[in-house]
Amino acid sequence: MESSIGIVTPQRMHFAEPLALQNGSSIAGYDLMVETYGELNADRSNAVLVCHALNASHHVAGIAADNPKDIGWWDNMVGPGKPLDTNRFFVIGVNNLGSCFGSTGPMSLNAATGTPYGARFPVVTVEDWVNAQARVADAFGIARFAAVMGGSLGGMQALAWSIMYPERVGHCLVIASTPKLSAQNIAFNEVARSAILSDPDFHGGDYYAHDVVPRRGLRVARMIGHITYLSDEDMATKFGRTLRRAEALVDGVKSAADDNYRFSFDVEFEVESYLRYQGDKFAEYFDANTYLLITRALDYFDPARAFGGDLSRALAHTSAKYLVVSFATDWRFAPNRSREIVKALLDTRRTVSYAEIDAPHGHDAFLLTDPRYHNLVRAYYERIAEEVRV
Repeated sequence: MESSIGIVTPQRMHFAEPLALQNGSSIAGYDLMVETYGELNADRSNAVLVCHALNASHHVAGIAADNPKDIGWWDNMVGPGKPLDTNRFFVIGVNNLGSCFGSTGPMSLNAATGTPYGARFPVVTVEDWVNAQARVADAFGIARFAAVMGGSLGGMQALAWSIMYPERVGHCLVIASTPKLSAQNIAFNEVARSAILSDPDFHGGDYYAHDVVPRRGLRVARMIGHITYLSDEDMATKFGRTLRRAEALVDGVKSAADDNYRFSFDVEFEVESYLRYQGDKFAEYFDANTYLLITRALDYFDPARAFGGDLSRALAHTSAKYLVVSFATDWRFAPNRSREIVKALLDTRRTVSYAEIDAPHGHDAFLLTDPRYHNLVRAYYERIAEEVRV
């Protein structure tokens, strides 16, 4: 029977040794926020790493100790009796370097200057995150993960793990993800970044010193992103063309005869209200520099680049078994992008299972409770449990 993990408390892990970054620089004396669920077995073979997407964190499941309303972003997936069963597996969530939920990032003080890093925080990549996560695994004495799992940007990290540390990954679960961003996806990210960069309160990334937040830019960035997370079908079902006030159009007709008539740009449609609500909420808790940093990491990810664009060659030395899952209405990371991964794995004779779930929810489907999807993941972890005998 499924149940809640209950109240959870993260831990801050400090790493003094410099971490070499792909851009040629390094960062020393950094912190990573980590949350764990379940118990590590005697031979440390039942550990699962869950990698987070753009605006998520180490808080994967359970109820935050300091905020009873803060439920983990994948709480429906991870917990006692849930698809990733914490009665069997030891699950780790890591807040990535550069994020804004406690790990060292742009908001953190730079020891060399005594001021926040701001826009001077070094550029990080998916591969940098994986190397940092490997240090977390080392600190727990975990030589090999039973599985590494993630959705969206988290799926990119899981895929990178299987390429960079093939001997340390038993299974790789890549959900609603892609081997690289399309030009269209990069374009969406650029528009979102431009909204932040053009906000007068951005101050070149040093808005902390001015005691302001570029809220307008963050709102627009989130609204743009949120549109891409939902399918047309889902938006039509949730909102359609419903007006917040039934008389809005009538008022418009009546006022049109007035010499002072002007179009109203107030929120009139329900979908407008929803997007503005999401934008306002996001601007209250997310950091603008972090948004710029993470979307760039999304843009840069392309493990095939070092192999002449050949993804099969990039995956040739992997040893994990794979589960790749896509969603039919996900147009941000469409199923054909997942099938690229599957084809490359089959070309290299790797063991891979693939499922395309016909869910109406678009990209966000990987976060929702679809019985077919959850039963698939549950069955896959049953197989892993048999291998590690938990």
